[in-house]
Amino acid sequence: MDIRMAIGSTTLTATLDDNPTARDFAALLPLTVTLQDFHSTEKISGELPGRLSQEGAPASAAGAAGDIAFYAPWGNLALFHRPGPDARGLIKMGRIVSGIEALERPGPLRVTISRADQR
Repeated sequence: MDIRMAIGSTTLTATLDDNPTARDFAALLPLTVTLQDFHSTEKISGELPGRLSQEGAPASAAGAAGDIAFYAPWGNLALFHRPGPDARGLIKMGRIVSGIEALERPGPLRVTISRADQR
């Protein structure tokens, strides 16, 4: 499923994987969250408004630049703009296709995430 992420006047495009976690995330859209810097590798949200499935997910994963992930222990969204370390409970849900540079802006970012076919 194709999604878009609006940060001010910048729009990132992305594709969600076909897995239970990503499908649960898609069911929450449209969604507006504030992202914070985390370890200079990713932007993370606070806890999502609903828990996402962990069915079939690996025990751990390392984030790559462009990955969209769910960090199950904290219940938050993680958008990687640099490679991250292997982390238990990190579940990849998709990939940013364009606009990743917007995540490198310092400080908090307010982002609205929606399905590409939603207006």
